[in-house]
Amino acid sequence: MILPDEDRIAALVADAVEELVRRRPDAVLGVATGSSPLPVYRELVARHRAGAGPDYGRVRFFTLDEYVGLPAASPASYRSTIARELTDPLGIDPGRVHGPDPSPEGLPGAGERYEAMIRDAGGVDLQLLGIGSDGHLAFNEPGSSLMSRTRVKTLTESTRRDNARFFGSAGDVPRHVLTQGLGTIRDARHLLLVATGAGKAGAVAGAVEGPVTASCPASVLQLHPHATVVVDETAAGRLERAGYYREVWVSKPPWQGL
Repeated sequence: MILPDEDRIAALVADAVEELVRRRPDAVLGVATGSSPLPVYRELVARHRAGAGPDYGRVRFFTLDEYVGLPAASPASYRSTIARELTDPLGIDPGRVHGPDPSPEGLPGAGERYEAMIRDAGGVDLQLLGIGSDGHLAFNEPGSSLMSRTRVKTLTESTRRDNARFFGSAGDVPRHVLTQGLGTIRDARHLLLVATGAGKAGAVAGAVEGPVTASCPASVLQLHPHATVVVDETAAGRLERAGYYREVWVSKPPWQGL
């Protein structure tokens, strides 16, 4: 879907999240960090505070990834970020918010334990995603196996530079993360990727229209039976079939939803 601006994107994606939670009050939501989903989270929180949102009391949340080496209480940790931007304002019990455990003593088996937690919850119903400027998905950098599972990954220098805005400098960004793998992400029943800005245009085009390749990890969305990509005009700037996507969106039967 190509929409005019960030506000329209936030409203559409928030509608999809709320529709799921109303239909399935014990839904499992996969949540991403980074700048792309923040307008969606702000929209969900605003609706909740206005009394217009659904009851999230039985919903469970799973994050995509976590830095290795950061204290859990660090404002830059992804657990803290999700709590600050979404789950605390929604009034979610912290015990219903889960992320991979980056503690040094448990690191060797952390990926397998997180996979088991997701399975025990029944799997993720809706996974929100952003995309890196190099096409990375979660912290699956270019070259990641399309079948990969939750594991420790080393961040590229470009990703550390991209994330430096959340730290003092690129040198302060941890070199390692625990991240859901591309195979793990594909297990979710619905993937919903949000991208805005001209800086994401090349990555979006590669993910949607390019070959399925480890060189563009987000291209794995093409192998999923229910993947939705929502972008603004500038992020759509390099799509060759933009006219077709607009036509499909205008003609979409209302009962289908996202």
